Amino acid sequence: MDWIYLSPHFDDVALSCGGLVWEQVRSGVKVSIWTIFAGEPSPETLSPYAKSLHNRWETSSEAVSERRDEDILSNQRMGATPRYFSMPDAIYRRSPVDGTPLYTSDSKLFGELPLEETQLVEDLERKLSQALPQSCELVCPLAVGGHVDHRLVRIATEGLNRQIWYYPDYPYIEQFDISQLAISSGMQQKIFSVSEEGLDVWVAAIASYASQISTFWSDLDQMQIAIRSYWEPLQGVGLWRVI
Repeated sequence: MDWIYLSPHFDDVALSCGGLVWEQVRSGVKVSIWTIFAGEPSPETLSPYAKSLHNRWETSSEAVSERRDEDILSNQRMGATPRYFSMPDAIYRRSPVDGTPLYTSDSKLFGELPLEETQLVEDLERKLSQALPQSCELVCPLAVGGHVDHRLVRIATEGLNRQIWYYPDYPYIEQFDISQLAISSGMQQKIFSVSEEGLDVWVAAIASYASQISTFWSDLDQMQIAIRSYWEPLQGVGLWRVI
């Protein structure tokens, strides 16, 4: 069957399992990566927090377009087909009640979900239900680390009542041992092998997101070392699902 990976942001699937995607495509599997929060914000409504992130990324006010271009390159390197949804990233979303920014700091991005996001979950669940084929292997983030957008994607996906694979969110997974939690939730891990060649593609796919490297690493060399270190214990990627 075709595989469909749900990526909250442009880089999440490449970060977490870029080598696996390439191995699947090389084996003849059709892989699509659906980026959920890929919508364009209104430049005049950017919050100071969003502007500060644009400055760190060294992007213009057209940050979403620039990040989409990076994503297209990354998908080309992995061999995947991209698809983009129109919902904006958390850093751009505002309260439907009073128009104030919902997320104004890093701590807010990893904090409690505002009640105002309830409608977004319902909308996303409906959009996914309409867009997904009846038969496919569906993969969504475990939401390790607690980023609000990752949690929202997982909540909406689980509302579909379908069989789901979960990928551990890298690099957040580096700070957590999820094995016992996953097992206690009735999940089992399956290891998918990634070759040295696949590892090289994985690194190249992540390097495509030039604006995002500084979020986690000092430079590309440090990123490459980190990805190899993450890959080495399993020499692959572990996906989880309820048994």
